[in-house]
Amino acid sequence: MRTALLQSSGRPGSIAENLKVLDEAAARAAAGGAALLAAPEMFLTGYAIGDDIARLAEPADGDSTDAIAEIAARHGVAVAYGYPERAGDSVHNAAQLISADGTRLANYRKTHLFGCFEREHFTPGEQLIVQAELNGLTVGLLVCYDIEFPENVRAHALAGTDLLVVPTAQMHPFEFVAESMIPVRAFENQMYVAYVNRVGQEGEFEFVGLSALAGPDGVARARAGRAEQLVFADADPAFLAASREANPYLRDRRPGLYRPLV
Repeated sequence: MRTALLQSSGRPGSIAENLKVLDEAAARAAAGGAALLAAPEMFLTGYAIGDDIARLAEPADGDSTDAIAEIAARHGVAVAYGYPERAGDSVHNAAQLISADGTRLANYRKTHLFGCFEREHFTPGEQLIVQAELNGLTVGLLVCYDIEFPENVRAHALAGTDLLVVPTAQMHPFEFVAESMIPVRAFENQMYVAYVNRVGQEGEFEFVGLSALAGPDGVARARAGRAEQLVFADADPAFLAASREANPYLRDRRPGLYRPLV
């Protein structure tokens, strides 16, 4: 499945402008043969927008979701994106997957919040495994910091995730996560990982880009630089099946020894 990664911070604070950026990217993704377009963490509103997070937060089936569903259906490309989700009195750092016909497939709430900023503005989610079927692949969702916990990705591997889509707001000085950790996560869990980052200065944060789609062999099929960019790579089910057959990690586990982890 050809996947397009939209490395961009959009226009922080403006949902309307970010929908335009997403629309333009969806057109380019479709023209490039992509079946899925993935956008970064909090792409809908911007990340470092302080109290505007709560003001701009919407329910999972809100007006902006309808607008993105229309974009997906018009261009014939599925869309995964980050946004602040309003759920009663709580706001979650969420990621949603919408199919190429505009159907809402999956909504995930970030379970591991990073730093004081996120803990001030968000409530952590409580459901780790969120998946949907897309073009013959089982697609799972995590958000940014979540993937830095090996337990999270292993749980997805055991649940059958083929392609893990990770909207991200990864910042300096943690470039090693994008450069080194993401390919290792893909290899040790025998899956594809689409890690799509924000880029440039935003408030107090400097987002480093370096978005990548890593394969189960630990090789990045695509790697963005440090500017706004749309990159393409394929998640190949046949290669994934062959890699899983050759790699013994999941078969050689001894879960009975791992009780101290919990």
